[in-house]
Amino acid sequence: MDIPLSTIAVVGLGTMGTGIAEILARAGREVVGIDISDIAAARAVASLEASTARAVARGRLTAEERRTVLARFRTFSDLHAAAGADLVIEVVPESYETKQRVFRALDGIVGPSTILATGTNALSVTRLAADSAHPERVLGLHFFNPAPAMKLVEVVSSVLTAPRAVAAVTGLARELGKEPVAVGDRPGFVADGLLFGYLNQAAAMYEARYASREDIDAAMKLGCGLPMGPLALLDLIGVDTARTVLEAMYAASRDRLHAPAPVLRQLAEAGLTGRKSGRGFYTYEGPGSGAVVPDALTPPEMPSPGSAAARPVRSVGVAGSGTMASGIAEVFAKAGFDVVLAARTPEKAEAAAARIAKSLARSVDKGRLTAEARDQALARITPAGSLDALSEVDLAVEAVAEDLEIKRQLFAALDKVCKPGAVLATTTSSLPVVACARATSRPQDVVGMHFFNPAPAMRLVEVVRTVLTADDVRATARAVATAVRKHPVDCGDRAGFIVNALLFPYLNNAVKMVQEHYASLDDIDAAMRLGGGYPMGPFELLDVVGLDVSLAIERVLHREFRDPGLAPAPLLEHLVAAGCLGRKTGRGFREYARR
Repeated sequence: MDIPLSTIAVVGLGTMGTGIAEILARAGREVVGIDISDIAAARAVASLEASTARAVARGRLTAEERRTVLARFRTFSDLHAAAGADLVIEVVPESYETKQRVFRALDGIVGPSTILATGTNALSVTRLAADSAHPERVLGLHFFNPAPAMKLVEVVSSVLTAPRAVAAVTGLARELGKEPVAVGDRPGFVADGLLFGYLNQAAAMYEARYASREDIDAAMKLGCGLPMGPLALLDLIGVDTARTVLEAMYAASRDRLHAPAPVLRQLAEAGLTGRKSGRGFYTYEGPGSGAVVPDALTPPEMPSPGSAAARPVRSVGVAGSGTMASGIAEVFAKAGFDVVLAARTPEKAEAAAARIAKSLARSVDKGRLTAEARDQALARITPAGSLDALSEVDLAVEAVAEDLEIKRQLFAALDKVCKPGAVLATTTSSLPVVACARATSRPQDVVGMHFFNPAPAMRLVEVVRTVLTADDVRATARAVATAVRKHPVDCGDRAGFIVNALLFPYLNNAVKMVQEHYASLDDIDAAMRLGGGYPMGPFELLDVVGLDVSLAIERVLHREFRDPGLAPAPLLEHLVAAGCLGRKTGRGFREYARR
């Protein structure tokens, strides 16, 4: 028999509780909002009034419907107001003591058939249920912030939870227009279990001064299509909340990737908890504001006095004939640079130039480029069947196979061919730039310029300096990236740079979840798209990137950082060994129709 959930109490009217109350009231439920703070209760009412007023102004609600919604939401300061509720959702602070106090009190207030749901994203649902008089009715119901907008709801069962309770709240989630995902009880569940490890690594990367907060955030937004950078997201979530979640994850996993970065403790103990306090990794206009204001760490818009001037670059050589090489040559030609596209043979160079012509033709067909601009870009490209054609270029960019020995040989050849003062750049995504530099007699002229694929579409370039790179060479790489309408970010010469060092451990952890039978491919992909705002779920992305490419990068990261948590998941290694490499072979984590 179905359990009716017509009256629902929400305990805790902070941001999340208020959002959940709004969803429920709009969906026709009678909502009892409970908070010990009269200010919080008043703020929740005001928030619902404001959001429904906006809905009326946009034609999404009538004035009469708005009055009905507002009448369904009543606020109280005493838990006894939940006595008649069919479901109670607690969203109080992330503390066992606080949550247990609420559940123990509710045992003596609500009826035996009332379902009790915790909104925790870090604490053990099983532990909370075990302390209840009726553990079979306790489960987790994890909404994502902002609750009215985010589609994902994780429904968390403990070993004690009755299936009828799970079915009832799952049905409710669907009626609310949400996508429920069933998960087991472990810290972080699916979405936060993957998200917070990534956020923690970003915090550690910033703490190590490997890259600026602005560059870390820009890299992940532009390189991965994320709606928000990791440090800005930590400020939104709350640095203290993130630390609590990570502590719970580390206590369960003992994985060093979950051990909270010390900077999180330092910020939290200083009261710099993010947006809610007005300062965290960034500084905001005031407590609760999302508007970032400049502070002492904000980089200057213009180069600082005394900074190295960029070398002049009028002509660019691209060594290679694959997709990346032709994409980079197209980018430079469209930006007005004369480009020499040098391949191993004249035929390969001509084929690469033809690929560029096709790409530009598609841009014309889509209205992104005029026919005149296409013709001008093509006229700037000179295909060549030998590196000797790069003798007079100001910047030589290699875009050949991701093999260190091949790259070393190429840089040794460029060293002999290119004129003195030419900047030599590698597009490697994971190999040491300094190894390419040491293959030359002028390591100070070598820099990493990691373009992302497809180069014409992706806006990010990671500018990778080695310990030998001259300041004016780094400045040149940044200036050139800006000139071709890309966003340069600075980082040092270590495995993965910014994007891959943060992205691939997250992908690896997703594989481990499946390997451990914690959740399905589909549920994990849905959780990260709907709960994390990712453009693709991790398994969709792995199949697109290629499982062999992913495994190679993960091995490089593991070899460099020697962290056991970075060891590639055995399931990934097994799939690669079996030739299941993703879309390119027709089978990876999923099967695809062969073209």
